Amino acid sequence: MARSAFVDVNAGARLDRLPICSFHWRILALIGAGMFLDAFDIYLAGGVLGAVVKEGWSTIELNAAFVAATFVGMTIGAWCSGILGDRFGRRFSYQVNLAIFGLASIAAAFAPSMIVLIGLRFIIGIGLGAEIVVGYATLTEFVPASSRGRWIGLLAVITNFSLFVSSMVGLWVIPNFGWRYMFGLVGVLAMIVWFLRKSMPESPRWLAANGRAEDAEAILAAIEAEAARKGPLAPVAPKAVAEESPGSVWRLFQPPYLGRTLLGSLLHIVVGFSLYGFIGWLPTFMVKNGHSVVSSLGYTTVMALGGPLGSLIGLALADRLGRRLSIIFSSVAAAALGIAYPYMSDGAALAGTGFLLVTAIYVMLATGFAMHVPELFPTRYRLRGTAICATSGRIATALVQYVVVAIFVWQGLTGVLTTLAGILVFQAVIFLIFGFETKGRSLENASAVAPDESRASVSREAVDVGA
Repeated sequence: MARSAFVDVNAGARLDRLPICSFHWRILALIGAGMFLDAFDIYLAGGVLGAVVKEGWSTIELNAAFVAATFVGMTIGAWCSGILGDRFGRRFSYQVNLAIFGLASIAAAFAPSMIVLIGLRFIIGIGLGAEIVVGYATLTEFVPASSRGRWIGLLAVITNFSLFVSSMVGLWVIPNFGWRYMFGLVGVLAMIVWFLRKSMPESPRWLAANGRAEDAEAILAAIEAEAARKGPLAPVAPKAVAEESPGSVWRLFQPPYLGRTLLGSLLHIVVGFSLYGFIGWLPTFMVKNGHSVVSSLGYTTVMALGGPLGSLIGLALADRLGRRLSIIFSSVAAAALGIAYPYMSDGAALAGTGFLLVTAIYVMLATGFAMHVPELFPTRYRLRGTAICATSGRIATALVQYVVVAIFVWQGLTGVLTTLAGILVFQAVIFLIFGFETKGRSLENASAVAPDESRASVSREAVDVGA
């Protein structure tokens, strides 16, 4: 019954043939606002941790526990959001997670000790991990295939601009008002966005895939009526791919999906190490190397401009060069810049090299983490597949925090960045050999695999599909 309902609605083809209209911009604004605050909350940690060390309120070991607690929470949040999002819908999941990290952030502003702040950061992390999983995947299901890369890239620009904004706000707020105001600000804004997002519709693709054809039809009709104001709509293409039958999440750990799960997990692990093994720790490392809090925040603020620029470059490349080659080239560029960074002298050379390094990392994030991973899995498994990849990344990132501290104590920033470069090169090689392209393909087509497809066939797709 569910399958026939899906065929009748043909949600994917109906959404893919629509012109970009006010509906798409409204969805982008609602999702983008939550994603921006989610990333803002994550990135504020760098400035806050540098400040609490300088005040003597914390130590580098407690800071490591703070970061680890964040990613333990994000691991749980990512996993739960995948289960809840595929079971109860995208809308339910993103409203719950936004409320969690908004309310917990407000509470963190009043934390009486570093231990309490670490506990609250764990709760914040649950909401943060869920938002990242749901946000990109939800927008992926609404926008047409022909412009999906550009729109996910635009969402990545909005999200990653928060790195620069967080650094700028922190540069002013932390020295003048204290680090507590950073948590309070993001918490209040998150609750405002939570209220505004109550009007956001459920994904018609998810409704149709779960047998709720009437609900999907009502939302599709409203979207089509809005899009039709721009002119006659294109005819609906016939449904070419059969909908995946219901199954356990463990199917994603078996052929034909295992190769995709491994590729997506690798992307999340490398992005996590890049963001939180380098960018997140940089203010603390610079303070330990003798820079003032203001000086370290100044450097990282300049470098943070690479976040939105890298996302813009990813937006430009995604539907031209493609996801696979963009991931490969940005990984190699980031590795080379990571090797060069510790040898730059203070001033323009250090800030400029760091800026380019952050830019390359965010090209990789936009085209891989944001765009490519949700495209790997069919609608019935999309959030769970994305959640598995995100969970892998969160576990690795949580565990690696103490390793990063140990490497820094042993070999300094040079050792940390050499390790990062090695991981980036490894990722580039894996995607060169096993990666495949999804640009311009409908979600249903891009995520479809033959029943007998094995892990080895992933490498064939790179040849069959082309870049």
